[in-house]
Amino acid sequence: MVSVKQVQVTFDCAEPERVARFWCEALGYVVPPPPPGFADWGAFDRSLPPERQGSAFACVDPTGAGPRLFFQRVPEGKVVKNRLHLDVRIGPGLVGAQRLAALEAECARLVALGATRVRLLPAGGYDESCLVMQDVEGNEFCLD
Repeated sequence: MVSVKQVQVTFDCAEPERVARFWCEALGYVVPPPPPGFADWGAFDRSLPPERQGSAFACVDPTGAGPRLFFQRVPEGKVVKNRLHLDVRIGPGLVGAQRLAALEAECARLVALGATRVRLLPAGGYDESCLVMQDVEGNEFCLD
């Protein structure tokens, strides 16, 4: 049996570069270098047939620890809640007011980048609080 070594997370979206740049800022990711022979991603994009220009973008964790994020243009818009979402781990180990303060601070930073706050899921039972948010195209994610 072969074990999985790497995972890539793929986003379907209308504007791949815009969404990718949001996630670069949100997670501290970077845009990888362009393919050999191209000065930048714009030059690479212009080399593609017109129908493929602007159709994809990616970002990577500069430490190599996190998965590559790939963004691909699709014709249909998002109409319902995504079945898969990212949990952005802001407060592991934090509880109560300290956790809420960390979540709120990160929420404010991401809202300034174009994210939308959806709702706070307050602590209860076994779970600590988390914040449900949306990226610049409405994809849901949680600040956890």
